[in-house]
Amino acid sequence: MRQVSVLFLVLVCLDLEYRITSAPICAHGDAGCHLLSVSDLFDRVIQHSNRMHSLSSDLHSEFEKYFLPVRNQIGRATRKCHTSRILTPNGKENAQRTDREELTQVILRLLVSWMDPLLQFHQSVAHNEELSNFSRNKALELSDMVHELKNGVEKMAEKMQLLGIISNSLNGLFPAEASLSSSASNEARHMRDYELLRCFQRDSDKVQNYLKILKCRIVPEHGC
Repeated sequence: MRQVSVLFLVLVCLDLEYRITSAPICAHGDAGCHLLSVSDLFDRVIQHSNRMHSLSSDLHSEFEKYFLPVRNQIGRATRKCHTSRILTPNGKENAQRTDREELTQVILRLLVSWMDPLLQFHQSVAHNEELSNFSRNKALELSDMVHELKNGVEKMAEKMQLLGIISNSLNGLFPAEASLSSSASNEARHMRDYELLRCFQRDSDKVQNYLKILKCRIVPEHGC
């Protein structure tokens, strides 16, 4: 009976742990949500942004490896990134001087502006037989990660608004217009996709740095 009782207690604890860890994460105390602190929310989005940037770097390197014939053209890539119209703080010091609301809005604008282009990028490489299945899956994962990170940053912003850390002025988050036009040659498509990854690698680096700076300004006691 003692063994049965212990087993029952273990099962109950495991079920409780599963329900807690699998509960939806939200910024405020809605029913069924796992309430997280601002610091916890920052930790989660920063970890996610780090993984996203690492994945973009891996995929960028794989494009160079698979498309060696056009590698001599990589240094001549001059196409402007579609997010160049979004004003972003240049350098760490300027980012530290930027208002919390403005910096949060810049992060969200960058993420929103990449949602459609990365979806189109995945569709572009999905049937590219020169790439491995692993690389094509990475393209899909990258598209999904931007959606997930945007949702996470929005939850974090909601939490900061509820606590009065930032105002309720986050609006106008419309994506910059961007589309991947079809190209006549494989070489042109490869260069277009390469440049898109180059731009995203740059912007994902900005996002993770801005998130770290924002966290240090709001919760400086947590290892900044």
